Amino acid sequence: MTDSPRGEVDYETVTRPKASAAVPTRTCVGCRRKGARSELLRVAMVGDELVPDLPARLPGRGAWVHLEQDCLALAVRRRALPRALRVSGPLDVTAVEEQIEVLTTVHLGSGSKKP
Repeated sequence: MTDSPRGEVDYETVTRPKASAAVPTRTCVGCRRKGARSELLRVAMVGDELVPDLPARLPGRGAWVHLEQDCLALAVRRRALPRALRVSGPLDVTAVEEQIEVLTTVHLGSGSKKP
């Protein structure tokens, strides 16, 4: 910002910091760490079945899990998935385990450092 001899401000030279886009964050129900939405997998109930929700668009309650088998195992051990989804009883997590395996294999096999 420069002042002219008459005390006027040259607004062409004034720069404003660009607002950075907020990155949506979610909390993993297994490890309870926060992470970017793109780093976690949403799971939801379809009828009585727990399914991975890749586009994160299924209706109803959802729970978020890191793309790690350890986080999913921790969520099962703590009974966090039924609690987060507000359903009773244990859930079959086979489909979610398989999806995590596929996603981590694809990312690791492509040379990407992040799953």
